[in-house]
Amino acid sequence: MKKNQTFEALIEDTVFPNKGIAVVEGERVWIHGALKGQKVLAKVFKKRHGKVEARVIEVLHPSPTEQAAQCPHFGICGGCSLQNLPYQDQLDMKAEQVNRLLREAGISGYDFQGILPSPSEFAYRNKMEFTFGDMERGGDLTLGLHQKGRFYEVVTTDSCQITEEDFTLALTTVLNYFLQRQVPFFHKRTHIGVLRHLVVRKAAKTGELLLNLVTTSQGELDLAPLLTELRSVPFKGRLVGLLHTINDSLGDVVQSDETRIIWGQDYITEEILGLRFRISAFSFFQTNSLGAERLYSTVREFAESRNDKVIFDLYCGTGTIAQIMAPGAKKVIGIEIVEEAVAAARQNADLNQLDNCEFIAGDVLQQIDTLREQPDLVILDPPRSGVHPKAIEKLVAFQPSHIIYVSCKPTSLARDLQVFTAHGYTVDKVRCIDMFPHTPHVETVANIRLEVAGEGAR
Repeated sequence: MKKNQTFEALIEDTVFPNKGIAVVEGERVWIHGALKGQKVLAKVFKKRHGKVEARVIEVLHPSPTEQAAQCPHFGICGGCSLQNLPYQDQLDMKAEQVNRLLREAGISGYDFQGILPSPSEFAYRNKMEFTFGDMERGGDLTLGLHQKGRFYEVVTTDSCQITEEDFTLALTTVLNYFLQRQVPFFHKRTHIGVLRHLVVRKAAKTGELLLNLVTTSQGELDLAPLLTELRSVPFKGRLVGLLHTINDSLGDVVQSDETRIIWGQDYITEEILGLRFRISAFSFFQTNSLGAERLYSTVREFAESRNDKVIFDLYCGTGTIAQIMAPGAKKVIGIEIVEEAVAAARQNADLNQLDNCEFIAGDVLQQIDTLREQPDLVILDPPRSGVHPKAIEKLVAFQPSHIIYVSCKPTSLARDLQVFTAHGYTVDKVRCIDMFPHTPHVETVANIRLEVAGEGAR
C-alpha cells in the first residue's frame, strides 16, 4: 500500500486509542477513528517502517452495534468519538483494550477487576476550554471545539452532551456578546486578533461556577457590560467569578501572561469524599468530579490500611490523592513539578486541617533524591507520558513493598509495569474506571507488590 491510497476495508478489531484494524492487500492497516464491524472507505496518510496508518473518509456500513448519537455535533466536533456506541459496549471495549495491552506487555497473574462506569454518562465534565474561531474562512464568529480532524475550524458546540446546561448558557452568552460587538478572534495563521478561549469550570457538589475569558493584548476590552449580562443569566449553579487572562503566546494553548479578576474570586471549591478542594483557573483537577470519587475510592481500597504509614504521592498535582490518603497515615509526601499546583495543595491541606502532608515543588526525577523517609506505600499518578525510566530506577531503590499506579494512558502503564516486574514486583490486581464516557480515554489503577522485600533499603 502507498501513501494517499484510498481503499475499502472491513474493520476486524479496535485497539487503543480508537484505532480500527483491517487487513488490506495482505497488509495490516491501522485506521484511526474506525470501530470493529464497520466497513469504511479510508485513505493512507502514513507508511513508515512497514506500519500503515489511515483515516476514515466515509463509513460505508455501520457496525451492527452502532446507534444514533445523542449529540447533534457528533461527527463534526472533534470532542467525542464513541457516542455512536452504546455505553456498555464502550465500557467492554475499554476494559478489553487495557487487559490486552497488559497481556501483550507480558504482565500476567493479576486479578482483573473490570471497569467501573462513570456515575454520569452525560453532562459529567467540570471543565471545558472553548475556542473562538470560525467554521470557514471569513465566516461568523464561533465558540466551541475544533472541527474533527481540523486545526483551524471551530464548531459552536451549543448542544454539547458531556457538559451540563450552565456551560451552554455561559458559551452562548459570551458568544452573542462578542458577535454583537464584532470583536475579532485570534487567527492562528496571521497571529492577529483578540479572542482566544473561554474556560468554564463548575464544581459538581457545590455548584460554583468560574468563567475565564482568554484574549490577546491586541485590543482593549470593556468587560463590565459582559459581567452585567452574565450575572443576569439564570444559571443552575452560582457564578462566583469572572477572570480575564492575557495570553500573547503563539501556541494554541491556554496559558497566562497575566490574569485579572474582573469580579468575584479566582477559584471554585469542590468536595471529594468528604474533603474540600479549592480549584483555581489553571489548577489540574480531574474533569469528572463524581468519577474521581470512584477513582480515589479504588486507590484507598487498594491501599488497605493507612494507619501510621509513610506514603509518597508522586506527581501529586494539587494533592487530592495525598489528602484523601492522609487521615490515619503517619505522613504523606507529595512531589509535583508545577509550583502553582503545589501552592494549591498546601492551601487545600490547610483547608482540610491536615497537618501530616508535605508538598515539594520540583521534578520527581530530581526531588526523589532528597527524600530520606522509607515509604510504606508509593502512589504514582503520572502524566500521559508515564514515569521517567530513571525515576523508576530511583524509586525501586527504596524497595517499597507496595505501589499503586494510577494511569490515564494504558500504553504508558503497560510499558512502566514491565520495568517494575523486571525489578521483582508483581501486579496483583487491576481495575479500570471510566472517567471520560464517549471518548477512548480510560483511567486504570494497578496494585503492585514486591515479591520478596529486600534488605538495605534507603
